Amino acid sequence: MPIVTIQVTREGSAPGRDAITAEEKARLIAGVSALLLDVLHKPLESTFVVIEEVATENWGWGGMPALEYRRKRAAGGT
Repeated sequence: MPIVTIQVTREGSAPGRDAITAEEKARLIAGVSALLLDVLHKPLESTFVVIEEVATENWGWGGMPALEYRRKRAAGGT
């Protein structure tokens, strides 16, 4: 029984959105489930997919909070 966790940032997939849509979540679940069926031959009914939305202030990279890192990159510093 595979369990797949997908973490996405809670900032949406288009301008003006603050989360991914229910349709996008459904497509992720369907796609991941189909992939596990194709690659591992796991039946759809035995595959569980969990989508976790992470608030932007709760993640980072490059040694700093994500928004700070993005501002730095936008200003030309990497």
